[in-house]
Amino acid sequence: MSSIPPIVLNNGVRMPQLGFGVFQIPDAETTEAVAAALDAGYRSIDTAAIYGNEAGTGRALAESGIAREDLFITSKLWIDDLGYEPALAAFDASLDKLGLDYLDLYLIHWPAPASDRYADSWLALEKLHADGRVRAIGVSNFEPGHLQRLIDMGGTVPAVNQVELHPALQQHAVTVFNAAHGIATEAWSPLAQGALLADPAINEIAARHGRTPAQVILRWHLQQGRIVIPKSVTPARIRENLEVFGFELSAGELAAVNALERDGRTGPHPATFNG
Repeated sequence: MSSIPPIVLNNGVRMPQLGFGVFQIPDAETTEAVAAALDAGYRSIDTAAIYGNEAGTGRALAESGIAREDLFITSKLWIDDLGYEPALAAFDASLDKLGLDYLDLYLIHWPAPASDRYADSWLALEKLHADGRVRAIGVSNFEPGHLQRLIDMGGTVPAVNQVELHPALQQHAVTVFNAAHGIATEAWSPLAQGALLADPAINEIAARHGRTPAQVILRWHLQQGRIVIPKSVTPARIRENLEVFGFELSAGELAAVNALERDGRTGPHPATFNG
């Protein structure tokens, strides 16, 4: 699956550590962006029902000529479709838009605790997994308490927890819980939507290695074992984000990036966001 190293999930499925996200890309532009990513060498594509671009993603996959088994495709269950039967129907709709027979990873997008339907949704995802319609199941934006509830149900432990994570928001409590339970941490907004690219410490490290600030931040993620899904619609930047395997940050450089923590959340908080 190209030259990107994999993360082995808790059920043995191998997921590329670096993928391509399509959040906020209009459907009409998604086909071209995903095609550029696939051409650059990405094989993991992350979309979601709420993004409204599963169809555009599917067109790029169909036109790529890349064998299905060499791709790793993720989509997500939106809040409006939480619940057992709604989740099953939403999965069918996503699969149809993507033009696929199965997904590699399906995530509950947000716990939306006020609705109290994420546990029932998890039972639906377990059925989809048992039926062979998705290779791995997980969650997105789940706090330790939400995760513990799923684990206490006694069935499948989520394979992945995808959360907002970047140097300004390092999610220590979440990542420690994930690691303790064999749940892979995946970072969305790994570059803080560009907010950290002008940071002096990151630029100093970038200059030292002859790399860009974005490459330094992505390298910081990778060296700590996280899965990352940077997004761009610019072909040069899409390729640049992939060129992060030819250098390594020192312990001191990792510490300098770690020091940028400031609880700098850019998205909603999972404890209060209900759609």
